[in-house]
Amino acid sequence: MDDLTSRREAPTISQVAEAAGVSRATVSRAFTRPDMLSADTVRRVMAVAEKIGYVPNHTARALSTGRYGNVALVVPDVANPFFPPLIRAAQVEAEKLDFCVFLGNSDENPTQEEKLVNRFSTQVEGFILASSRLPDERIRFQAARRPLVLINRDIKGIPRVLMDSGAGVAEAVDHLASLGHKRIAYISGPKSSWSNAQRRAAVRRRAKVHNLQVLTVPAQMASFQTGYFAAPAILDYGATAAVAFDDLMAQGALAGLAARGIEVPKDFSIVGCDDVLGAMTHPPLSSVSNACTEAGRVAVSLLMEMLKTRVVSDVRYVLGTSLVIRKTTGRAANPR
Repeated sequence: MDDLTSRREAPTISQVAEAAGVSRATVSRAFTRPDMLSADTVRRVMAVAEKIGYVPNHTARALSTGRYGNVALVVPDVANPFFPPLIRAAQVEAEKLDFCVFLGNSDENPTQEEKLVNRFSTQVEGFILASSRLPDERIRFQAARRPLVLINRDIKGIPRVLMDSGAGVAEAVDHLASLGHKRIAYISGPKSSWSNAQRRAAVRRRAKVHNLQVLTVPAQMASFQTGYFAAPAILDYGATAAVAFDDLMAQGALAGLAARGIEVPKDFSIVGCDDVLGAMTHPPLSSVSNACTEAGRVAVSLLMEMLKTRVVSDVRYVLGTSLVIRKTTGRAANPR
């Protein structure tokens, strides 16, 4: 019975230390601060730990060191196709340093977003807020409490990763102008979205250059339904082309146009943003391609550097975007 009981007991840090020929403190550092040890020592400790089945007690470690081995990523809509690749890239990058990623979905609600941040704050070492809907002052307040990195939100003094969608959207408007379109629509994203402001401004700026008329269709949430129900307003305006805030809304607009007998691109042209559904729509959607996976990776990398150095730098990391032309844009038709 005694032998069976001992076999069932979890291996201890002391057993790892003895087998690896190092101190308990060295084993602890191998899991929490590997940068303080030589690569050979870390490899030796990890090999022994894996062989005997040792798993560090993260709860005990957090109580004694204040380090949890967790970070939190909060997004406004986990169901939006833009976010899953970003989330996965963040998880892969965090795993390299043995960190877990807690995921929060704010459902486009700033009150819920702050609630999630407050709830997570006792369990994580830092935060990544993607496309945050919080006011600037609340983001600054949270950044003063815990290390924080922003994705697609530009606030000076807080490390941020930005996708310059304005450049790709400008390409999209130039492309539509080259096809003879004179009256276009922009199917807007959420009012509090930084990306939406960038894209709307780019549409207006390039439309002015080409002397195009622009209708902005407002939206509270980026969704298929919002794009679908934007179709009547676009057609009533006499537009022959549209740029949608994201691919999901563009897909909805495609369905809304089809329901009214409008053929794309024969009768109407449409461009999405984010390029996460482009190859899966019918016809394949022209879209502004971004680097969402790179954004997730870089954001975690910036956060890990902050946790390591305890220094907050005013890093502004900008990723470029470009237009991918597929089958939803064509020569301008006579407006209906």
